[in-house]
Amino acid sequence: MEIGVVHTFYRPQDLGQSGGPHPVIIWGNGTGAVPAVYSSLLRHWASHGFIVAAANTPTSNYAISMRLGIDVLEQRNADSSSPYYRKVDLAHIGSAGHSQGGAAAVNAAIDPRVITAVPIQPGPLTDPDLMDEPVLYLAGQQDRIVWPVLVKSMYRDSDHVPAVYGEVRGAGHLDSIGDGGDFRAPATAWFRYWLMGDGAAGRMFFGPDCGYCTDAALWSGWERNAAALRIAGPAV
Repeated sequence: MEIGVVHTFYRPQDLGQSGGPHPVIIWGNGTGAVPAVYSSLLRHWASHGFIVAAANTPTSNYAISMRLGIDVLEQRNADSSSPYYRKVDLAHIGSAGHSQGGAAAVNAAIDPRVITAVPIQPGPLTDPDLMDEPVLYLAGQQDRIVWPVLVKSMYRDSDHVPAVYGEVRGAGHLDSIGDGGDFRAPATAWFRYWLMGDGAAGRMFFGPDCGYCTDAALWSGWERNAAALRIAGPAV
């Protein structure tokens, strides 16, 4: 982990030793929060081989600092003196965030360098019509700050892209902080599929027998839109 003025970076300890460059996740915090609040989740993603650029700002909504994280990694990837030199997969970048940062994850996806997004209990200050990437919306059944109906309305407004809606059973608004709680596994699987091409992870979301489709213990609500239904489950 590297704490800077604008960003906190999380990266695999064996950076570059897996045989290829590492995909990137840019992260936005909830209102008043900093990356340390979500440190266990962001470290978890780094342990899966992602480089995480977490914006330090407690007001992430417009995703300015999040997108700047890509610029920083582009510079480091080109700098022969940097440990990131030629180790950043700039073709596979996803955005994620919680609450205000969830709205920022959608706003960040307006950037053409971002190819997928995971808004976790996202706030309202965004417009899904502005993005054209596949998106996983995660809501909490008992969230009384960002009600599930609000997240579902964003999902339904994303009918122009492959979109999935998952409502975590029993979860409140703060259950996604720390290690991510029950939000962690689906968010990780989504990124492993879209950013790493992990077929097993993709089969959790797509195809007629998708793994999450029947997981009533995890979900109190689950939907896939028409564009998502057209994605065949990855081959075994």
